[in-house]
Amino acid sequence: MNNRTRRAVLVLAALVPLAVSLHAQSPAGPKFKFDADWPKPFTNKWKLGGITGLAVDKDDNVWLLNRISDLRDFELRAELSPAPAACCVAPPSMIHLDKAGNVIGSFEAPDGHGMAVDHEGFVYIGQDTVRKYDPKTGKMLTEVPHVMELQPGQGGGPKAPRVPGKGGLAPVGTLLQAGRGNRPDPAAIAAYRAKYPPMTPMIVGGIEEVRLDEAAHELYAADSYLGGRVMVFDLDTFKFKRGWGAYGKSLAEMTTNDADRAYTPGGAMPKEFRGHLTLNISTDGLVYAADRMSNRIQVMTKEGKFIKEFILAPETGEGGSTGGVAFSADKQQKYLYISDITNSCVWILNRQDGQVISHFGTMSQNGGQFMGLHMIAVDSKGNIYTGEVWNGERVQRFVPTK
Repeated sequence: MNNRTRRAVLVLAALVPLAVSLHAQSPAGPKFKFDADWPKPFTNKWKLGGITGLAVDKDDNVWLLNRISDLRDFELRAELSPAPAACCVAPPSMIHLDKAGNVIGSFEAPDGHGMAVDHEGFVYIGQDTVRKYDPKTGKMLTEVPHVMELQPGQGGGPKAPRVPGKGGLAPVGTLLQAGRGNRPDPAAIAAYRAKYPPMTPMIVGGIEEVRLDEAAHELYAADSYLGGRVMVFDLDTFKFKRGWGAYGKSLAEMTTNDADRAYTPGGAMPKEFRGHLTLNISTDGLVYAADRMSNRIQVMTKEGKFIKEFILAPETGEGGSTGGVAFSADKQQKYLYISDITNSCVWILNRQDGQVISHFGTMSQNGGQFMGLHMIAVDSKGNIYTGEVWNGERVQRFVPTK
């Protein structure tokens, strides 16, 4: 079976679940129950912003990164003096929870996207690059090399100090945020891409995901530049080692032509990654790169050799279906768990062939459902943790059931 035929078969396989209600799990595959007792209620008036990073450490404790800039004025009234309401205040951006859901640590860091924690407890946060933090002090220790100017249209410049009680317009992704930001000038974009070609050996765009391969002393970052680049750095020195684009293209083979990123839902796959690239590394040494805006997951070796592609819910439009990637906790990591922000569900796939086994969740702000499903992680017991943006702004836990 050639690659084109294989992709067609996977498209048909992925279409079948869309004809089924997303409200319930199918009889096949693992099943999960919403844990209403996790996390414990905050006792310090914290109100979470959108969850933009989620990681489980070696002790099965959970780290979450929340975007403080998502919070609105009425959610921060307790910061005022005199306070017109008993709740709430902005929390630290990094919060550490134990297995029971209690807060056991926190520290402040700038807004970011994607994070990881190593076996010594150091925290790596994706921002305009990847930065390593001491969790005890919140001190930034070192950072991955990156360009010093942002892409046109991404803003930039120093941020004004936050005013107590003053929030933003709305969480990212909601209607009130439509049109926020500057429309980049095409000439400025072309000049920027000429200055920083695809093979630039440092971070050029923002970070979507951070993963660690501690055995190999490597750090993987999903750089958002040109729709997404997989970038690998030495974990000890942060020196660039290698990188690639869609289908395992070397960085030098990537193009700056946006036509190569064009995509119509249900149509042919684009030649390059299209946007919101996340990734994860399996225990048998494969890299799973989820190109959310193209509804696909590409499987590659750690050297970037393309192996296969899974297409998931291909008719999904703006927002895409393939968000975060996590693995089941069994030794073989038999299943892939994919967070889907648009269809508001967690997909369960057979890791070997990408076949959809089941799914759970629907769009709702009720417990156990999702409103802006964004991040996903799994602990050693097989519990699934999810983090939401939009108006969800929460973490939830789902426990395996027989």
